[in-house]
Amino acid sequence: MHALPDLVCPAGSLPALKTAVDQGADAVYLGFKNDTNARNFAGLNFDHKSMVEGIRYAHSKGREVLLAINTFAQAGRVADWQKSVDAAVDLGVDAIILADVGLLDYAANKYPQQRLHLSVQGSATSYEAINFCQREFGVRRAVLPRVLTLAQVEHVIKNTDVEIEVFGFGSLCVMNEGRCWLSSYACGESPNTVGACSPAKYVKWDKQPGQMETRLNGILIDRFGDDEPAGYPTLCKGRFDVQGETYYALEEPTSLNVLEILPDILKIGVRAIKIEGRQRSPAYVAQVTRTLRAALDSLRDSGERYHVKPSWQAELAKVSEGNQATLGAYNRPWR
Repeated sequence: MHALPDLVCPAGSLPALKTAVDQGADAVYLGFKNDTNARNFAGLNFDHKSMVEGIRYAHSKGREVLLAINTFAQAGRVADWQKSVDAAVDLGVDAIILADVGLLDYAANKYPQQRLHLSVQGSATSYEAINFCQREFGVRRAVLPRVLTLAQVEHVIKNTDVEIEVFGFGSLCVMNEGRCWLSSYACGESPNTVGACSPAKYVKWDKQPGQMETRLNGILIDRFGDDEPAGYPTLCKGRFDVQGETYYALEEPTSLNVLEILPDILKIGVRAIKIEGRQRSPAYVAQVTRTLRAALDSLRDSGERYHVKPSWQAELAKVSEGNQATLGAYNRPWR
């Protein structure tokens, strides 16, 4: 029997960090208040003071802090990303999550004792890519993109000594983990460059009689009736007119939820399960962390008698996009 996977939870703010720790996270992941992290939204993330307090709080409870510097260094500004690596080491974080190979090289050479994780933004989908990062940069853990089946995840684990982390709950991305052609087309910006998908400065909410329109840099993304909740206008989750039919042409608003396959995730040796959502509220963090903690503890205690409680699903449904859940790529019988 493999060890129970760590529960890695999002911390977009100090209150969210404390909430995650209090609700049972084994580790929290966070970012600086700049474009070196892939959730660079206004009002999110940490300045030096809040980072120091957050790390102190987590460590006082015996939890780990993982710092994401997971966008790609921009031409002419590489020093900004290197300074963030320096700051992360000075702060004493338990691991730095990196995607840019130049930054991986910088961190590995300057701070050989610092634990490094390969970000999902690095898009390593094969054990060959992961083993390369281990050999060249000493990477200790890799976060797998949300495009692999469970069998493919197992194949990766069997062929690498690097710890493997997978996503267990939250929003899905149809693009190549941050390399968003849609956001780049609409706004000229994407998560792996400026750290934000569909940046807020391009968003427009247009209330009209009987409906609400949402636009992204002038592009109509969706139109909601008065009785419909209006979602944030990300291009991949818009409704579009295709050959006379209006529907979610690219992706429906839904959330990944792995509760029912937790025994399989444990069986194949996944080292950590990650909750998506640094841009979400502390209430979201509390609800999801508490539920996943209960499920993991139940799996540890009951083994083969593990079963998904309806109350867990009900709690997660409250914070799921579109009130829908999916196993995503984990369950693709045709692959």
